[in-house]
Amino acid sequence: MDLAGPAGRLEAVVNEGAADAPFAALICHPHPLGGGTMHNKVVYHAMKVLNGPEWGFGWPVLRFNFRGTGLSHGTHDGEAEADDVRAALDWLENEYKRQLVLVGFSFGAAMALSACRGRKQVSRLVALGLPTHAEGRDYSYPFLASCTLPKLFLSGDRDQYAPATELARVTASAAEPKRLLLIPGADHFFSGQLEPMQQSLAGWLKEQMP
Repeated sequence: MDLAGPAGRLEAVVNEGAADAPFAALICHPHPLGGGTMHNKVVYHAMKVLNGPEWGFGWPVLRFNFRGTGLSHGTHDGEAEADDVRAALDWLENEYKRQLVLVGFSFGAAMALSACRGRKQVSRLVALGLPTHAEGRDYSYPFLASCTLPKLFLSGDRDQYAPATELARVTASAAEPKRLLLIPGADHFFSGQLEPMQQSLAGWLKEQMP
């Protein structure tokens, strides 16, 4: 399927959920120039938590390719991708008419955080492998100080793009409520640690359910 994005068509896929699901979710993929797409392993395994009945949620989940990735129109920008996230949120809200959970991995997490400002339809926010320095670029998130959404920062304690001390500093700067969870021995891509990532994500989400 396709979404209407600000730079043209955005290639997307929806995993349908239960008819009575209280939430719908959007997951944003890692850096396109590093090979990131909506089919990335971390993105896929996060989708399974949100969508798969075995985890107890059964939400509809939207994934899409950022501009210039796969069949999506446009060219990579590095910041304007936040507008792609906003377009996907608008589509998801219009399609499902329910509260949204916004999840991003790596570059996708950075774009998700940027895009969620002022978006009333987003009720929960999850940043997987949030980068602080990657590919010669420093990432900062000063707007988190005023973001009062429930937030999960979930990374490996050996993340090469966000040392645990730096991620703790980012988390400390964010408004409550928030949680920082580090997977022991996991790198940026949760290599060999995808199941602990899933378990941590599911555990936090279950705490968030009314």
